[in-house]
Amino acid sequence: MVGEKTQDKAIGISKGGRNTKIHALVDGLGNPIFFMLSPGNEHDSKHAIPLLKQINIKGSNILGDKAYGAQAIRDYILSQEATYTIPPQSNCTAPWLVDWHTYKERHLVECFFQQIKWFRRVFTRFDKLDTSFLAFVYIAATMVLLK
Repeated sequence: MVGEKTQDKAIGISKGGRNTKIHALVDGLGNPIFFMLSPGNEHDSKHAIPLLKQINIKGSNILGDKAYGAQAIRDYILSQEATYTIPPQSNCTAPWLVDWHTYKERHLVECFFQQIKWFRRVFTRFDKLDTSFLAFVYIAATMVLLK
């Protein structure tokens, strides 16, 4: 029974205190497709491939920020017959070309996060368990879609 108190709680301790990251997939219009939670002290790229495995990305163009520029993620996207628009990190030894015009469309996911964080229960995480918190994230996303 070791670790039972932290089971089903994606809460990590970082510089800002205890927090949870919400990873989201949105379509080309900014509509939510899938969500995943992770502790705040884990890197974003660790959850990218499990998140992308939830949908069929064949023929899609995946947009992501620099945190998702790992070779394993880019290889997975290409293996699924999709393309990516992810800028390389500044310390990358072999940078790749990026279509910056297409990359500007990534603002849709940031706008979506801003809209779901209007819900106080999302940005403060009152819920103790991941299941109840994620359920409310889906409710908030539904409310955003119905606007």
